[in-house]
Amino acid sequence: MFLQPMRHETVSVPVPGGLDWKATGYLVSIVSVLFLGAVAWTKENPPSWYYPVLVIGMATSIIGMGCRYLAHLHQKREISEAKSEAERT
Repeated sequence: MFLQPMRHETVSVPVPGGLDWKATGYLVSIVSVLFLGAVAWTKENPPSWYYPVLVIGMATSIIGMGCRYLAHLHQKREISEAKSEAERT
């Protein structure tokens, strides 16, 4: 009476294609770090620690953006694998 078999219908999910906006954002951020570093590099009479700290700061910022982008790619891969597994069952 209340128990009826489930219907098996195919549902299509639109998948965005084209430009990866997150990757574009990270690339823009990396370029901005390089520009800001170039402007900061021209400081007159900086203390001895200035340039090493500037380079380390720029490098850690770029590495951090790279790590976030790798996490984004990992998440996209996990979602894709979950969708594929769901389609198989």
